[in-house]
Amino acid sequence: MSAPVQTETRDAAASRPAGVTVWRTPGERIALRWRRRPAIVASVLLLLLIPLGLGVLLTGTFQIGLGDLWAAATGTAEPSIARVLGLIRAPRLVAGIAVGAALGVSGAVFQSITRNPLGSPDIIGFVTGAATGAIVAILVFEAPPWGVSAAAVLGGVLTALLVGALSLGGGSGGGYRIVLVGIGAGALLGAVNDLLMTHSQRDEALAAQMWLVGTLNARGWSEVLPTLIAVVVLLPVLLGVRHGLAVLELGEDQARQVGVPVGAVRLIALAVAVALAAFATATAGPIAFVALAAPQLVTRIGKATSVSLVGSAAIGAVLLVAADLVSQHLPLNLSAPVGLVTGVLGGVYLLWLLGRGR
Repeated sequence: MSAPVQTETRDAAASRPAGVTVWRTPGERIALRWRRRPAIVASVLLLLLIPLGLGVLLTGTFQIGLGDLWAAATGTAEPSIARVLGLIRAPRLVAGIAVGAALGVSGAVFQSITRNPLGSPDIIGFVTGAATGAIVAILVFEAPPWGVSAAAVLGGVLTALLVGALSLGGGSGGGYRIVLVGIGAGALLGAVNDLLMTHSQRDEALAAQMWLVGTLNARGWSEVLPTLIAVVVLLPVLLGVRHGLAVLELGEDQARQVGVPVGAVRLIALAVAVALAAFATATAGPIAFVALAAPQLVTRIGKATSVSLVGSAAIGAVLLVAADLVSQHLPLNLSAPVGLVTGVLGGVYLLWLLGRGR
């Protein structure tokens, strides 16, 4: 009875594309399929988070050593060290990982659906819409931190609905139309943000400006956990439709021909991507560059034919944690919010991307 199963397994292995690995449970009730090179790249990136994370935890004005870190993990650290690690540096590190991963995955989905390297939530206005929601909450309603976060998520979702409605209104949901409409919506919302800032009281404007630059400073667990939970819950949802996304990159007609439910896949992927971008913005404010660059970098490094969701999450986390570490240790004792650091890097990357004629 076992020979036919072995023959089928060998035939299936022979028909697989090169570089693809399939893992099956006993009885072959569950089968997981992945490409080896992108999987190796994602694993290396995740390992790279270890030294970067140690850099965030151990460096700063309050000196902490590896022994102190171990003592804090075992509950034997001095109270001052335990407070710094548990209430300041650990939430900052987790925020960098969660926000970076959320933005990386969100950018991967938008670039996959639009088939455009500029199809990123920070380019097509969704992050700006989330910022508008937060600014209104701060300046108009003087909302507490949780209210600002909720308003940012709502602003991102409403912007996505607006861009989607305008993109489809012309009878075409093509990628370039979404990008162009999104850029226009982002410019309009950016002007609204500036108008609100110029007509606000000084103290309120300062609070809003501190949020607008994008920072991981003073982020507690209450701001971090919603984004972390969103990544843990929503990334598996995207992995469930990743095959449909990969086929959709070839075009809607080709996807329909092989039986992909184009409308359902696009709706699920866009809803998850918008939610991830909104939660990330609610936690750290507008962070540029990560969602734009992460999918392209992991595709080039992994030499993949389609966007890697797990790889984009990993490289997004690495980029943001590394940028945060750089922002804390600039030359001449300078310090800058991580949003400014990623903005500079993003500007250089965008010029390079446009210079390549992409």
